[in-house]
Amino acid sequence: MFRIKKLDIFITKQFCLLFVATFFVCLFVLMMQFLWRYIDELIGKGLSMEVMAQFFWYMALMLIPQALPLAILLSSLITYGNLGESSELTAIKAAGISLLQSFRSLIFLSILIMLGSFYFQNVIGPQANKSFAQLLISMKQKSPELEIPEGIFYDGIPKTNLYVQKKDTKTGMLYGMMIYRMTDSFEDAAIILADSGMLQSTAEKKHLLLTLYSGEWFENMKATGLTVPYRRETFAQKRIVLDFDADFNMTDAGVLSNDARGKSLQQIWSDVDSLNHVYDSIGRTFYNDTKRAFYMPGRLSKRDSLRAIKMAATKSFNIDTVINRLSANDRQRAMSISRNTIQTDKQNMEFKSLITSEGDRVIRQHHIWAIDKFTLSLSCLLFFFIGAPLGAIIRKGGLGIPVIISVLVFIIYYILDNTGYQMSRRGIWAVWFGKGIATAVLAPVAVFFTYKANNDSVVFNLDLYRTFIMKMLGLRLKRHVTAKEVIIEDPHYHEDAEILTRINEEITTYAHAHKLYRLPNPIKVFFRYEPDHKIERISEEMETVIDDLANTRDKVIMTELNHFPVVSTKAHTRPFEHRWMNIVAAIIIPVGLFLYLRMWSFRLRLYRDLKTIKQTSTKIVERIHEMIPTD
Repeated sequence: MFRIKKLDIFITKQFCLLFVATFFVCLFVLMMQFLWRYIDELIGKGLSMEVMAQFFWYMALMLIPQALPLAILLSSLITYGNLGESSELTAIKAAGISLLQSFRSLIFLSILIMLGSFYFQNVIGPQANKSFAQLLISMKQKSPELEIPEGIFYDGIPKTNLYVQKKDTKTGMLYGMMIYRMTDSFEDAAIILADSGMLQSTAEKKHLLLTLYSGEWFENMKATGLTVPYRRETFAQKRIVLDFDADFNMTDAGVLSNDARGKSLQQIWSDVDSLNHVYDSIGRTFYNDTKRAFYMPGRLSKRDSLRAIKMAATKSFNIDTVINRLSANDRQRAMSISRNTIQTDKQNMEFKSLITSEGDRVIRQHHIWAIDKFTLSLSCLLFFFIGAPLGAIIRKGGLGIPVIISVLVFIIYYILDNTGYQMSRRGIWAVWFGKGIATAVLAPVAVFFTYKANNDSVVFNLDLYRTFIMKMLGLRLKRHVTAKEVIIEDPHYHEDAEILTRINEEITTYAHAHKLYRLPNPIKVFFRYEPDHKIERISEEMETVIDDLANTRDKVIMTELNHFPVVSTKAHTRPFEHRWMNIVAAIIIPVGLFLYLRMWSFRLRLYRDLKTIKQTSTKIVERIHEMIPTD
């Protein structure tokens, strides 16, 4: 039966206090990062405080699901970092409580937060996204005189396209202006060119006053018969009043009907079924149109069309022969008809491709945001199993190392998730793969850290990794023997001297018998391997002597101990431990040659190491005899 213990209450209190604080900090940071994307929509718009409050409120609601995983990661890491730094985690383990048992209350809280995140994304989040998008579009349409970009045509003013070559943001002057005004149709368009101008809102905010300087006005009049009269006017200054409501008005939400972010999970699946049905109908219609166009009912039957295709595929049918039989006029007319038909078919296919591509994009967006509700919620639990074990391993609290690690983990998650989203949105990756790649990568990391932390394994010992890499690369390890401040037992000098003397004799015999400076026999290296137990025994005896003499107070002996090399006992005998790997390496000649030469270099190193061991052992034995003369 599950019982709430005092330890669970203690850890829960520590976590909850940190979670509330880190949540608002993370939410604020995300809001500031998100705000930079829309800073141009806010500056100089003259928006009221009510509109600004709505903007930040909806933004905060949108970013809550993203702030929750980061807050869990940071708060769990700090919680267990503080417990480890204050030795409370050691006391918990000494009481017989494992790390996973201390997790249970926070696991329960993380699951509650995960379910709450999913509910928020499915119920509150869609409405917040829809309201934010509606508000953003409305803000873009306010005060167009400050929104007009440089170098492109701006169509934010009804029935008017405006091009500005350069804009002075301080004075509001626009330079190099070109204006297209449409009335009833494109044939009745007016083209206005001006050297400079200024666009301002009227006092009632219902119209725009366009003041132009040094320009010309070209305008087509209504056609009378076969002629189309036009009007041309040159002006030094001209004012034009344009209809435009510059007050802040909310845009119709109907334009956001295809935005999947503003829909719940039930609405997404319902709309996906509807979209599939609509675009399947469009596809069948396109197929039937293409079939009718190729088979041409009434003129050419399906059987005749297939027969014509078969004839064209045979060698007996030559299209050049048929064309050469035609007269010059008929040939030109046939070419013109074929060219027009191909161009028409190409335009039709491009138009149909745009429609179907848009449908695929909308459907993919719905699938993406449906899966995102699950992956973003699951990341809350995932980040807990990364943060809490890391805190127990690092054992550093506060806002130093935990913040750095949390930011690095979140950046990795964000890069993976955003890359998957972009690839899925473009149709390059499958939606399930793109949106699940971040979870699939970090889930094994969470399992690894939890396993290591529960078993008190060393994860962030840099010396251990450095030693492993140096061994893999064949780099020499240096010996570090330091004098001890407190010595409990003195070394056994006479026994150590006898062992070192015997080691020197064995080294002399070994070096004479094996001839390490020569190239080894490739057959024995790759196919007939024999272990070298003598070097292993010499290395073990030498390490035993070094450990015993490390208790000495004599500085000469302590200095000489650091001259003993760290002997590699197996690298000079064969490339790999397993016989089949050595055989494979020998078959692959470039790899086998590289490993063979590498092994020979280790034989030469061992030859030098044995000489160093012999010289160092001789000096230590002489020093021992000086310290303790023999009878």
